[in-house]
Amino acid sequence: MIWEVSLGVGTGEIVALVGSNGAGKTTLLRVLSGLREGFLRVTRGAVRFRGEALDGLDPAQIVTRGIAHVPEGRHLFPGLTVRENLRLGGYLLPSRGQAREALEQVLEMLPFLRERPRQLAGTLSGGEQQLLAIGRALMQRPRLLMLDEPSVGLAPRTMAVVFDLVARIRAAGVSVLLVEQNVRHALALADRGYVLENGRIVLEGPGGELIEHPRVKRAYLGL
Repeated sequence: MIWEVSLGVGTGEIVALVGSNGAGKTTLLRVLSGLREGFLRVTRGAVRFRGEALDGLDPAQIVTRGIAHVPEGRHLFPGLTVRENLRLGGYLLPSRGQAREALEQVLEMLPFLRERPRQLAGTLSGGEQQLLAIGRALMQRPRLLMLDEPSVGLAPRTMAVVFDLVARIRAAGVSVLLVEQNVRHALALADRGYVLENGRIVLEGPGGELIEHPRVKRAYLGL
């Protein structure tokens, strides 16, 4: 559960949301993206994006407003090819022409996918699957990309590739809300950050300042 959480992501920003397991980070992303089945519902407050209230909209409607969500665990279709997974990401675009343009933009950003259009997603390495999952979300041509633990289970070298991609996505004009347990890397990359503990925001500020905060050092950096 989360209580009295107030946060924002500005145009062209990377904002990191960090905290321990069970702090409520994934729950918050699911609320923002409309995945509110079961007990997940907003009882007070509002979710707004570019001045529009998102309360009550279903996930597909939220996608069309410009928000894409890459969940933890990637959730690819392992029995479908790389190209099929990407095309599914763009199924809500209003025209085939826009889908073709989106696909070309994704392949320019992730050129290794261009070389493997017929490879089954389930046969990719863990890092490649994560990149494909991000590429599938970019097929939606979002204004805001929400990433849930994109580095989980990855080797340091592959993790660096993922974080480099996040920086390039922001450079392309897409805002990013990054949920990440690798606190040091997330805050170093982020313009601003929030620390979530037990469902509440306990710290916020520029990423570089939060890395140096005694509470963050003690709880998350082992210093």
